Amino acid sequence: MSFKNENVSVTFMLLGVTFCVCLILANLLATKQIQFGPLNLTAGVLVFPISYVVNDCITEVWGYRRAKLIIWTGFVMNFAFVLLAWLADLIPGAPYWTNQEGFHALFGLAPRVALASFAAFVVGSLLNAYVMSRMKIRHKGKHFSLRAVASTVAGELSDSLIFFPVALGGIVPTRNLALMIVSQVVVKTLYEVLVLPLTIRVVGWLKRIEGTDVYDEGLKYSVI
Repeated sequence: MSFKNENVSVTFMLLGVTFCVCLILANLLATKQIQFGPLNLTAGVLVFPISYVVNDCITEVWGYRRAKLIIWTGFVMNFAFVLLAWLADLIPGAPYWTNQEGFHALFGLAPRVALASFAAFVVGSLLNAYVMSRMKIRHKGKHFSLRAVASTVAGELSDSLIFFPVALGGIVPTRNLALMIVSQVVVKTLYEVLVLPLTIRVVGWLKRIEGTDVYDEGLKYSVI
């Protein structure tokens, strides 16, 4: 990945910051499992879909290369957060401090869960950007709503298929694991559909103020 002449606008920077914050928040909120009717979810579902909306906006306006830059930036920031939180959890607390158990529950991310989270994020986010970019070229810039939903389904499905088996396989019963995978994909996709009118307006606004609408014609897609 080359950073040469990669000048970015304030708007792009703010979207990147939002993306990174959402990833870190999702890690923290995912420590709590919740249930809505028959759906088994983690509380991370409250914020993680926002990262996919941001991903869609960046890919649509600035193209796959810029989306890839944000994705890897988010990966590095998330890794730094998890590493520092893990180190802080290892350091013995002061004698008068009695909240080690709660701190560990929140920040003591197991290596297996961390690995699952990082792998799922990279694959899901890059696939989301790739599908968004390729469909934009195929549809000649039309059908943004279809592209946004299709890319989210592809990204979220791959994310869930990696994260849950790797992180919770052998711990959570297989039936519950399958239900969690389906629940996450359905809920996050519905989230994307619900905020789609806002996403469309944001994308239109970004294209106007940035004066750009990138088509990745001839681009050699790469992971790094």
